[in-house]
Amino acid sequence: MADTAITPREKDYSQWYLDVIAQAELADYSPVKGSMVLRPHGYAIWDGMRQDLDARFRATGHVNAYFPLFIPVSFLSKEAEHVEGFAKECAVVTHHRLRAAAGGGVEPDPESKLEEPLVVRPTSETIIWHMYGKWIQSHRDLPILINQWANVVRWEMKTRPFLRTTEFLWQEGHTAHATAEEAVAETRQMLDVYADFAEQVMAVPVVRGVKSASERFAGAVDTYCIEAMMQNGWALQAGTSHFLGQNFARAFDVTFQAESGARDYVWATSWGVSTRLVGALIMAHSDDTGLVLPPKLAPVQVVIIPIWRGDAEKAQVLAFAEKVDKLLCGPVRVKLDARDSMKPGAKYFEWERKGVPLRLEIGPRDVANNSVFAAPRTGGGKFGIPVDDALCATVLAKLDEIQATLHARAAERLATRSFRVATYDEFRERIEGGGFFTVNWCDDAANEAKIKEETKATIRCYPLDAGAPDGPCFYSGRPATHVAVFARAY
Repeated sequence: MADTAITPREKDYSQWYLDVIAQAELADYSPVKGSMVLRPHGYAIWDGMRQDLDARFRATGHVNAYFPLFIPVSFLSKEAEHVEGFAKECAVVTHHRLRAAAGGGVEPDPESKLEEPLVVRPTSETIIWHMYGKWIQSHRDLPILINQWANVVRWEMKTRPFLRTTEFLWQEGHTAHATAEEAVAETRQMLDVYADFAEQVMAVPVVRGVKSASERFAGAVDTYCIEAMMQNGWALQAGTSHFLGQNFARAFDVTFQAESGARDYVWATSWGVSTRLVGALIMAHSDDTGLVLPPKLAPVQVVIIPIWRGDAEKAQVLAFAEKVDKLLCGPVRVKLDARDSMKPGAKYFEWERKGVPLRLEIGPRDVANNSVFAAPRTGGGKFGIPVDDALCATVLAKLDEIQATLHARAAERLATRSFRVATYDEFRERIEGGGFFTVNWCDDAANEAKIKEETKATIRCYPLDAGAPDGPCFYSGRPATHVAVFARAY
């Protein structure tokens, strides 16, 4: 018999996370170490994210395209910081066919060795800027606002489903502009798109900020980010938007003729989120029973469970359940679970583990009362809902309430576990308990590395709304250059 136990969060948070994924049937391990199989329920959550984000991208003027999976190795060498940042994570293709091996099986055919090895896409800046060099000649060709939905490969030694895997799904936007001001505005706009999505759709409040030099994207001038707090007080980087300056345009010699007639290098941005957002969703909202999903992203928002004894009750209850299903279907993503093979209690158990926001129970008494019995996944007790013309509106209102409840819980956690500390001693005493720690900071990469080594905490960002530091650096005592948020992070 399969183990259906979920380890309590307080006992082992990491194991709890893996148990929720397994019991909710979100993902499974593949034969390739570090890679995962997205099961239908897990992919449906990502697909809901993709659809919502894609509509937001289109609303801000972006269009979708697709660029090759394979990138010539020489392309990564053109931008020094970029190649240094990704060199240790690249998977490399050296041959284009196999042959039968002498001892059985197959092996690379030595005669098929490629003249130039190919990197399996870790990110697409290099191949895209090669193409932009062909497409951009004049200011009339700008801006270019392109996004692609794709998979990428970054060879990871330590993996965790959704949060860090060798192959993952994501979107990456890549834009080209005539001025630095346009590019910075684009970078900030897309950060706001991500933040609004996290807060309004995922029900996860975030801190908006800019990364320290040691944490920024390889090849960027500035990396903007949104940081979310998980239930254990650790941070999760939930999205990044990069101002690339003219670095990639210079590397790939992408210039344009301005209206004045002068030629200049193009200004660039890139921005992306990935399937790690599913991991954020799990760790922000779920409980010891299983997955908890915000209604706006739940593949099934409402599950209907008919309850009967005997064939006479079955026909009556199922007919009423089908009526309720039809009344809700369309505005609500609803599932009628009429399986004979499972008892109602087992169905409750399954759908709770899968995080369905609202369960509607229908038995003979409910049919007689022309109502359904509702149980929210967020708790608070069951209640009856009349089955009338207002049913759909009532259910939608309850789903909005569940969405708001999840956001309020996450916002309270962020507020109560965010601390302002003045000294490194106080920080070291408290970091084990998790949380976001706001400090005065003197930018120093060596000191940043020492803090990471001693506490496993990193600078998550310099918050955009933090203002100027109001005292000396909490670590060195030197005049502070920034207000920084430190935390342990996934």
